[in-house]
Amino acid sequence: MNADNERCFIIPCLMNKRKGSETRPPRGAFIVEHNMTAQYENQKMRQGYTRVIGCDEVGRGSLAGPVVAGAVILPTAAGELKVKSYKVYKVIRDSKLLSPGKREELALEIKKIALAWSVAEVSSGIIDKINIHNASLLAMKRAVRNLCRQTGVNAADGLARATDQSGWFLFLDGKFPIPECHLEQEAVIGGDNKILSVAAASIIAKVYRDDLMRRYHKKYPIYNFACHKGYATFHHRQVVKRHGLSEIHRVSFCKNIKARTNVKVAAHNRTPKKTAA
Repeated sequence: MNADNERCFIIPCLMNKRKGSETRPPRGAFIVEHNMTAQYENQKMRQGYTRVIGCDEVGRGSLAGPVVAGAVILPTAAGELKVKSYKVYKVIRDSKLLSPGKREELALEIKKIALAWSVAEVSSGIIDKINIHNASLLAMKRAVRNLCRQTGVNAADGLARATDQSGWFLFLDGKFPIPECHLEQEAVIGGDNKILSVAAASIIAKVYRDDLMRRYHKKYPIYNFACHKGYATFHHRQVVKRHGLSEIHRVSFCKNIKARTNVKVAAHNRTPKKTAA
């Protein structure tokens, strides 16, 4: 699978006829004091914007695998909201505050109610070339660009000369706006725990990346990617020291890990090859 693949989907806003049970907000030290609402999105709609996109990235600190970004447009106008939307909005949080099972459940529900959603990734090789900061912005740019394309908005030249989306606004998590993106945008620190659509984007991106790392686990089982998703756990660092890097490791992130070998491990190698005496 090409690690630079981009996934984009447009989902009609349909009410789920099946009765869903209410889910209590997840427990955790950093839970917001109230249910997240679409107050940020509604504020922009009152200012005259017709659509509000939320965008976030995941996998920034991982030693292996791509950085992944999600972009979401949630229904906020009165004519678009359904009963199911309110139920889902009540339990949306920053993806880091949710259990894996709850994230997967919410990701499915978000995709059902979203007007549009998109996921894009930037590979470990590109991360090593342009650094993680630029790679994260590139992943978000790809996700937003593809969402615009899928919704029929002119996103030519990576949004640099787009003219059809003057009524669109983009919220990002973090401190830095996407460069060469002429959408009106605002980067909000902690946006994934403040802005509903940004939190939704983080959930979709996290679930996508976790599934991708589970698939990489089948190719490189000695690293146990299914467990730590590429992050720098003690076990992961010890395996890198013992066996070296895989083809999806970020070399620039592993410089301080003194591996016994610098040879990258090929797929399906379950044990290191014995060297001849």
